[in-house]
Amino acid sequence: MARTTSLSGFTEWLPQERLVELHVLDTLREVFERHGFSSVESRAVETVETLLQKGEIDKEIYGVSRLQAQDDAEARLALHFDLTVPFARYVVENAGHLAFPFRRYQIQKVWRGERPQDGRYREFTQADIDIVGDGALPFRCDVELAVVMARALESLPIGDFRLRVNNRRLSEGFYLSIGLQDTAAVLRAIDKLEKIGRERVAAELMETAGATAEQAEKALALAQIRTEDLSFVERVRALGGEHELLDAGLAELAEVIGELERRVPGRAVADLSIARGLDYYTGTVYETVLEGHESLGSICSGGRYESLASAGKRSFPGVGLSIGVTRLVSRMLTEGTVTSTRAVPSAVYVALRTDEDWGAAQDVADALRSRGVNVEVALRAEKFGKQIRHADRRGIPFVWFTDDQGLHEVKDIRSGEQVAADPRTWTPPEEDLVPRVLPAG
Repeated sequence: MARTTSLSGFTEWLPQERLVELHVLDTLREVFERHGFSSVESRAVETVETLLQKGEIDKEIYGVSRLQAQDDAEARLALHFDLTVPFARYVVENAGHLAFPFRRYQIQKVWRGERPQDGRYREFTQADIDIVGDGALPFRCDVELAVVMARALESLPIGDFRLRVNNRRLSEGFYLSIGLQDTAAVLRAIDKLEKIGRERVAAELMETAGATAEQAEKALALAQIRTEDLSFVERVRALGGEHELLDAGLAELAEVIGELERRVPGRAVADLSIARGLDYYTGTVYETVLEGHESLGSICSGGRYESLASAGKRSFPGVGLSIGVTRLVSRMLTEGTVTSTRAVPSAVYVALRTDEDWGAAQDVADALRSRGVNVEVALRAEKFGKQIRHADRRGIPFVWFTDDQGLHEVKDIRSGEQVAADPRTWTPPEEDLVPRVLPAG
């Protein structure tokens, strides 16, 4: 990143950095739409009750109020802290207008009042995809969603990544099989394993989940299983648990890992330490790490939920994944792993011979723009050398000149080559038409 913003936790990109972010967003949008996902946008503000209904996270919520409010009618409004809970409300309110299973992608800002640190911001952009059913949703949607997200990440210049997959039915079934009844407490403790370490998780299991030392050890042994193939099934069986939930979870996780290895080989791993602390996940859960940047945490996470959205007896089960776009872009910029070929969209700068030529210069620019070329026109006539230097500082590769006879020439200011050109037909080389984001080096 080029600089630190004056308000901690809130990013502001410079133009060249913003081009990197736009490239990421455009790439994700293209991949999501190619797989049949429709774009939606929900409001930024929800009621506090809506945001709290799936877990106590009030320390992260930004409340919203009007400075000139005369009463407390809007006192319980807040900015959404993710896109999943608002999407659940959106589905319930618009169910009569949606065709199920409904495939949605959503790219928006979210806000969390947590302590800013590397990869964590108070305002950031998320990109979510979900498939939601009416009453039921085939398990194959869990598989398809993981494949789509892996393909989206493969399309970005981010290097190697691993999609870490687990199944909460597997975990919960195993915990029940060894006598741990408060499975939610166990999952919340296991979810902290990478943050606080094995010993502290064991202590928390005994304190909050009522585990004995032996039960805590078995729960931790399950969390240590990690394989890139289906061998995790035998390793789980070797721990000795027996429960129908465990059987179902093993079968589902094997299906996800098998299909990912077939369609996006080398991108997925069965990792039984993945728990996802939020209570609404009920089956498959996902987290994604960049290799070499594990300290950044998960850049993409989510899972299966059976009852996040419901209206009376009608339920809308779904499966979703969310990319922390700001976290990802920030690391790409900080590490210098990507570069933009230029800082501005403009490919051509039309120079002015005299101030009276401004109208004619706009005609040239419009002729080029009509064929998809991005163009700027000088605001005043100056020495050509000064106009060329201005274009160079802006990062614009071509400068257009028109003489007093109406003849046109265009100069590539990188090579110095200057040739005759016709604004009705000339086009820059394809690689110069728009800025491109490329891996550095």
